[in-house]
Amino acid sequence: MTAQRIVIIQGHPDAVTRHLGHALEDAYAQGAQAAGHEVRHVSVAQLDFPLLRSQQAWEAGTLPPTLAPAQADIAWAQHLVLFFPLWLGDMPAVLKGFLEQVARPGFAFKAEGDNPYAIKGLKGRSARVVVTMGMPALLYRWYFRAHSVKSLERNILGFVGISPVNETLIGMVDKLGNAGVQKWTEKLRKLGAAAQ
Repeated sequence: MTAQRIVIIQGHPDAVTRHLGHALEDAYAQGAQAAGHEVRHVSVAQLDFPLLRSQQAWEAGTLPPTLAPAQADIAWAQHLVLFFPLWLGDMPAVLKGFLEQVARPGFAFKAEGDNPYAIKGLKGRSARVVVTMGMPALLYRWYFRAHSVKSLERNILGFVGISPVNETLIGMVDKLGNAGVQKWTEKLRKLGAAAQ
């Protein structure tokens, strides 16, 4: 397998305490690096940036300097891996704010003719979305139709050309126990080794 350039985006908003998502991130990175892939990390909770508050600021404003390295890492990567806990049925607000900031016109897509979104700026990249949650993953997938993950895949990642996007949904995290955590970290280690 050819070595891949991977950027891991940790979307947990807690900048102080380690959570399951951090252990899963570590396992993925260890597997990837052991297999010869290059890995960079972006910890959204460690970044200080304002929220976008208008279409004009998104279209014509400048990227906050604190996000320039993260945007450069995304441009560098061939594969993106996003980790986040499900909060109120969706990704945490800080992760959504981060994605809004970095996925700007001129970077995530470019205009052609009258269509401002004609050229998908991140085409040729793949992604995996890893989501932890308190509810059973099957309940989220089938009853709630995994609406927030599908929206992320379709309306953000897919919109800028990232494809394919695969997902790993991990439910009942409070009841996993040591054996369950070990099972999932081993699975993420294997996904990292395969750059998937």
